[in-house]
Amino acid sequence: MSDTFVGEAFKARNDGLKWAKADPGVIPAWVADMDLPSAPEVVEALRRRAEGDLGYPSWLDSPQSGPLAEAFAERMAARYGWEPDPGLVRSYSDINQALQVLLHVWTAPGDGVALHTPAYHPFLGTLETMDRPLRPIRLVPDGDSWRAEIPDLSGCKVLLLVNPQNPTGRVFTRAELEELAELAERHDLLVISDEIHADLVYEPNRHIPFGTILPHRTVTLTSATKAFNLGGIRCSVAHLGSPGLRGALDAQPPFLFGSANVFGVEATVAAWRHGDAWLADTVALLDRNRRAIAEHLPEGVTYRVPEATYLAWLDYGRPGVAEQLEREAKVLLSDGAVFGPGGETFVRLNFATSEPVLAEILRRIATVTP
Repeated sequence: MSDTFVGEAFKARNDGLKWAKADPGVIPAWVADMDLPSAPEVVEALRRRAEGDLGYPSWLDSPQSGPLAEAFAERMAARYGWEPDPGLVRSYSDINQALQVLLHVWTAPGDGVALHTPAYHPFLGTLETMDRPLRPIRLVPDGDSWRAEIPDLSGCKVLLLVNPQNPTGRVFTRAELEELAELAERHDLLVISDEIHADLVYEPNRHIPFGTILPHRTVTLTSATKAFNLGGIRCSVAHLGSPGLRGALDAQPPFLFGSANVFGVEATVAAWRHGDAWLADTVALLDRNRRAIAEHLPEGVTYRVPEATYLAWLDYGRPGVAEQLEREAKVLLSDGAVFGPGGETFVRLNFATSEPVLAEILRRIATVTP
């Protein structure tokens, strides 16, 4: 695959952040966006809305009883056997905003937040900016997977759970989740469970919503954006299982934190209700891609095939590899150092692209000695 092909066939079609950051001739595989078209059902829903009524939506004054909350509850019941109350759903622009709102109303500067590390780096940035000290739960290699080393959680106010986990792709088992639930009870923790990658779990693994294990302490955050490649629609949901947290939010001015926009709701509802055929085809492609990486990585690079997500967590055994790969192999990956403790020698590769492009990425990577 030539640099010209990469420039013309992809960069011309993809004008978002992922490709905009890459220099000419560089293949970007860093930020978690797919190089795939959106589900036709989503595109059609947005077209109908654009050609129809763009006034105030009927659900504006009571979004918890609107189509977004209903679609969320339906999807949780159909896919995971969980029947959440749609009346406990609130909408936000994205998961990061939702997390910041929840920390703002529930915690104070100096309150500790437990989080598995290495971790999704915007969450680390949020904790640092808001002065909520990180209590890392280290994920360490354990054969072909990862094992959590749980520290003393005394003094924490929140357990921030990311399941499936980013960047390792770990899907936590029921036993692991029940252990976390016991710790949350013992230390009186609010559990904020980011489950945005739940629809991207590979067989035989199973996603278990934390809201089914500890409902009265759990706020579940999710969105259609990762599984359906809709990062720009700016729409997410929070299911507020904790009565105390609901009270803290309801005490705030109603428009202080905003809400999802009509296009975000249309796209999300269409994806969750009508996009599963597209999703099944996409997950099949991603499954092939995650296995192809294992077959074509250079010797000396450690890779544990992810149980979920479209993110490969590659250990080169030394820091600074991301910069070298961009310079010498013309592939832009995420530097593992930004993911916090435990990520210093890693890079993160987004494999949500076509099989020919992934093959070219792997061919280029192979030219750099680990």
